[in-house]
Amino acid sequence: MAYFKKILIANRGEIAIRISRACRELGISSVAVFSDADRDSLHVFLADEAYHIGPSPSKESYLNYRKIIEVAQLAKVDAIHPGYGFLSENTTFAKACEEAGITFIGPTVANIESMGDKLSAKALMKKAGVPTVPGSDGGVDSLEQALEIAQKIGLPVIIKASAGGGGKGMRVVRKMDELESAFRACRSEGQNYFADPTVYIEKFINDPKHIEIQVFGDTHGNHVHLFERECSVQRRHQKIIEECPSPSVPNDVRLKMGDAAVRAAKQINYVGAGTIEFIFDNTTKEFFFMEMNTRLQVEHPITEIVTGIDLVKEQISVAAKRPLSFKQEDVKQKGHAIETRICAEDPVTYQPHPGVIRACRHPQGPFMRVDSYAYPGYEVPIFYDPMIAKVITWGDKREEAIDRMQRALSEFVLTGIKTNIVLHKTILDHPKFRDGSYTTQFIEKNFEVIEPQIFKEVEDPVFLIAAAITAYNDRKAKDVRQLNLTSNWKRVGRKLQLRM
Repeated sequence: MAYFKKILIANRGEIAIRISRACRELGISSVAVFSDADRDSLHVFLADEAYHIGPSPSKESYLNYRKIIEVAQLAKVDAIHPGYGFLSENTTFAKACEEAGITFIGPTVANIESMGDKLSAKALMKKAGVPTVPGSDGGVDSLEQALEIAQKIGLPVIIKASAGGGGKGMRVVRKMDELESAFRACRSEGQNYFADPTVYIEKFINDPKHIEIQVFGDTHGNHVHLFERECSVQRRHQKIIEECPSPSVPNDVRLKMGDAAVRAAKQINYVGAGTIEFIFDNTTKEFFFMEMNTRLQVEHPITEIVTGIDLVKEQISVAAKRPLSFKQEDVKQKGHAIETRICAEDPVTYQPHPGVIRACRHPQGPFMRVDSYAYPGYEVPIFYDPMIAKVITWGDKREEAIDRMQRALSEFVLTGIKTNIVLHKTILDHPKFRDGSYTTQFIEKNFEVIEPQIFKEVEDPVFLIAAAITAYNDRKAKDVRQLNLTSNWKRVGRKLQLRM
């Protein structure tokens, strides 16, 4: 089957740009969608067509699957790529695409459903012979049952909401008298965030590493892995820095993890790009299944750079019913890659910091890549994830990749908003990161970022006057851009659909 003629990208920001670029290289027309807050977003201007889908809040725009289907039919697209986040693992949306005769570029509905519930996923992994963390076999319905399981497997334990994610509905229990409050809190969060109070209990591994394996499957029964990524630098269960390969996984264990991940994918006849996430005990070198993400990951670029395989193009190809373009023996790891997530947030408090970007200069140079939607004058909205860019560097050795990243971050200029660039530089210089011994508890334990004192010597009146002049000039420039918007688009021969 031939590739698609036109693909709608049901996402925003850097991932929408990433998919749009893949489409252009394949000769496929791309269709962007945007909310009120994203009228001036770069992903809108880099697509071949763009359609307005609603107000700024994501529930009224990027999560409004009916509106997205309506636009897809209006634009006469063949397929929809959901990117990650938003509707990427939403079975209702995937079914709606199927009913509308539009290909969903992602796994099957059955794939998403089987991995969407952590308890059923764990049962399937056990059946496939994939190692799982000791704990309850199903949901834990009462405090008495929770106490019994905790005593059986021993403290510490972790209580998790079955439908949870993003750090919600999770509590670590180190003392028995903490169990009751943690149990009730997890059930409450499960109900409030995911409309499901079901929780389960697992043995908590102290200072574990978070290792994930990239897998791929097609409609012809082929399943492969593309080795691992280490994602242990986290705060509040959110990833900050990823690298590939892991500095802690021995090669024989790496191969075992890859084989286990492929067994997991085969167990559910998985189609497309997915990730099997493992908890890794750095002392015993044991690994246990944690969950499966049935979508493309934010950190996919480091796998692309180390293996030389374009995962987005492969997603599109597999969705078009083609077999995988490579076999397991073709996948090799070459060198080392690191990714840092650049966010519009305070590097000390981690609070989002939306606002207008005054100046922006992306780093350049050999063996690096920047996926970004930031540009001078762009206003980072408050409504979405604060990540505005990803910097990816490659080196023949890990040390070279780290040094190259430090150089790149030193070149990265973003003013007008606070960013976490200084946080990344601090992490990369830390002895525990340098020697690879860091774990998922790295940020929480004895880690401090010193806030730059760039304005300490500036007198307040002078600063306020300068800020007022800058804001006035920015406003004038924005008015000029809005006046020239239509002519610019006509000049490059693309369509901009401002549909209300």
